Amino acid sequence: MLSEQQVSAVIGDIANDMTGFIAASLVDLDSGMTLGVYAKNVDFDLPAASALNSELVKQKQKVMAALGLDMELEDMILTLTEQIHVIRLVSPSTFLYLAADRPSTNLAIVRNAINKHAGALAG
Repeated sequence: MLSEQQVSAVIGDIANDMTGFIAASLVDLDSGMTLGVYAKNVDFDLPAASALNSELVKQKQKVMAALGLDMELEDMILTLTEQIHVIRLVSPSTFLYLAADRPSTNLAIVRNAINKHAGALAG
């Protein structure tokens, strides 16, 4: 398992590879606790967002099970009027939660930056 500093460094690499980065965290799916964070906007409440998004992921997994979908959840993309939020599962028990400024970036840039570094978070 990566240390909190290592996780923050990888998330910092993601931030450096994209425009519009606001904040991101690596989150333990079961507890909703952050395992590492990096934010350019200190007012963004990452602990609350991380915990609440863990519930979103668990609910989606329940929906998939109820529908008999025998496949893995890869990511969830939420587009808001001013932000893009991406939840990317990096292991069965952790996910990356990232928020970006929608007017400053686009989904392709965000996904490219995440895809480039997500493997390093699975360690």
